[in-house]
Amino acid sequence: MLRRLLIAPLLLTLALPAAAGSWGEQWDALPKERKLLYTNAGMAAFITLWGVTQWDYFQSSPKTSSEGWFGQDTSEGGADKLGHAYTSHLLTNILASKYHKWGYETDQAGLYGALSAFGVQAFMEVGDSFSGKYGFSYEDFIANGVGALYGYYYWRYPALAEKVDFRIEYAPTFENGDVFTDYEHHKYLLAFKFSGVDRIKDTPLRFLELHGGYYARGYDDRIAANERRQLYVGIGLNLSELAESASLPRLSTFFKFYQTPYTYVSTRHRLGD
Repeated sequence: MLRRLLIAPLLLTLALPAAAGSWGEQWDALPKERKLLYTNAGMAAFITLWGVTQWDYFQSSPKTSSEGWFGQDTSEGGADKLGHAYTSHLLTNILASKYHKWGYETDQAGLYGALSAFGVQAFMEVGDSFSGKYGFSYEDFIANGVGALYGYYYWRYPALAEKVDFRIEYAPTFENGDVFTDYEHHKYLLAFKFSGVDRIKDTPLRFLELHGGYYARGYDDRIAANERRQLYVGIGLNLSELAESASLPRLSTFFKFYQTPYTYVSTRHRLGD
């Protein structure tokens, strides 16, 4: 739902045991299969506990809700659906990386990462169905699946990851206390990287990329005249490639999932005009 754009990766951090002291040593000694099982069980347990205390889970009979997709009359102009897809994509890669470090082969790590990411998001949707305020959303469910599927292919096939990133752009303004649902300041985009093109990957053009993105504005005040949905295209700096050239691999990975504001120029088109 709308309140949890990036909460799933945070759940992972809370669910995984801290690798410190004797407890950390015991965790490291566990077979990879048990680590995977305990990780997913831990996330499910945390969601259940948090849902009961914060999201009124199990307060009503199960129900479904139809939220629509990207229509002008939807609650967030479709930005929340891209948020669900992006969260699943990001979580798939976080989990796949963790599983790979535990000893799973690359293809297995990607598959289990995608299944875990989709599973934890689907579990929240099931919980929502028992909430008096929300409800099971088919649109969210499908968006979660699309994001997990793309996350799997992104992890599994380096040729795709070298060429196309799925990113979020966000510049906090602190007007909304919940950064996870501050769709008024979120943008979602696909970045097509010149560094993945054989003919130019060894030229200075590798530091450039093309953007195609979407965002919605004006939905926070619920005044119809202010609501707008925007498509945009642009050209920008490939910060991931710049970081890689500077031998900063972790920063390079970060920029594959996050788009820094003001590092590109773009033109936009308002849908419905």
